[in-house]
Amino acid sequence: MSSRTQILALVTLVVDDCQEALHWYCYKLGFHLKADTDIGGGKRWLVVGPEQGADLLLALASDAKQEQAVGNQTGGRVGFFLHTDNFERDFAAMRGKGVVFLEEPRHEPYGIVVVFEDLYGNKWDLIEPR
Repeated sequence: MSSRTQILALVTLVVDDCQEALHWYCYKLGFHLKADTDIGGGKRWLVVGPEQGADLLLALASDAKQEQAVGNQTGGRVGFFLHTDNFERDFAAMRGKGVVFLEEPRHEPYGIVVVFEDLYGNKWDLIEPR
């Protein structure tokens, strides 16, 4: 039997303004711009992400149904999990840049965690795993 490697590489996040989203994810979360390619018809292949792990494809909403999904990618649940090797450092940096946290940090069996919102209201966990 041959071995097979799979990696979740990219997740689409529907946005209503690519430049605003690019700035928010790169400035507030410290993500890196990994690709910005004009693919015609007013669309861009705009990819951001942390140094390691899956990246986000920031996709401009192109119709009414997609516009309704902006900020509600997962129906109000935490849908994105940002792991860190230093919770206090990243929590302080994000707070200092105006990231909105929905609670105080808490200790759970799996690590230190806090819920925050992105610029659209999608919920994220910042986690330092045990």
